[in-house]
Order: sequence, then C-alpha cells, then structure tokens
Amino acid sequence: MGAQLQWVIRLVIGAFAVVVLTACSDAVGVDQYGRKVPSERIEGQWLVINYWAEWCAPCRTEIPQLNALDKELAGQGVSVLGVNFDKLQGAELERVSEALGIKFTVLASDPAERFKLPRSEVLPVTYIIDNTGRTRERLLGEQTAAGITAKLIELKSEG
Repeated sequence: MGAQLQWVIRLVIGAFAVVVLTACSDAVGVDQYGRKVPSERIEGQWLVINYWAEWCAPCRTEIPQLNALDKELAGQGVSVLGVNFDKLQGAELERVSEALGIKFTVLASDPAERFKLPRSEVLPVTYIIDNTGRTRERLLGEQTAAGITAKLIELKSEG
C-alpha cells in the first residue's frame, strides 16, 4: 500500500474517531491522538490551558516547560492542556504535536466557549482556570513551569 493511501486511510479513521468519540457524553472531546478526554480531566480540576501554534517561536520554546509542568503536577488536581491556535485536527494535529515534542494533552476542540475565554491575537497565551470553572488568570507570552507553579500556588491560597 502506498504511503499516500495509508495517510488518507489514517485521516479518514481519525476523522471517524473524532466524530464517534466526541458524541460520548462522558468525554469532553478527543486529544491529539484521537483518544477521548474524560470529563474528569476537566471538571473539578484546576486547568492550565495553553494556546500554541507551530509557527510561533515562543510557543516552541515553552513546550518543554509545559511538558515538565504536566509531569510535575500529575495527580495534584491540575491538568495541563494545549489548544492549537490554527485549529488543526486529526492526523495533522497529531503530526505537529509530535514534531514539537508535546507530551501534555492537546484538545482537538477549543474549550474557549465552555470557559468564556476571549480569542487572543497574541501567542502564546495561557489561561488558569480554577476547580469551579472560573478563569483566574491570563498569562501572555512565554511561561516557565516555575512561574506557572508559583501563580497556581498564589491563586489557590486566595481561595
């Protein structure tokens, strides 16, 4: 089977998976690999939602920091989530995420409407959402794991 045909088959299967998995009521959509993201990953958790793009140099620089943050905060009631600014889907989202070395979950569906997040024209932008679903902070520009951790501690102490 030719490489191009295999790519088309993967794309069709990926699109089908997105449609099927998005219809599940216990999921908030799918990630960059087409796996469903359970609602428990979002509801009742603090969220660090980062918008990135392949063409954004500061986004590329902060990805290792977000990977480290995701690993550091695992099991602590905080989820690090990415959203592709260019709305890539399916195989293309997976390819770009892999090429950039993203290890944290990238949502295929933008949660902006759910959390009433304004569309930023500046990248990268990171939002911190508390465990009640309220947007607590908007961080513009490149972030570090240490900086986001400090901000989370500050916001959690405020209640």
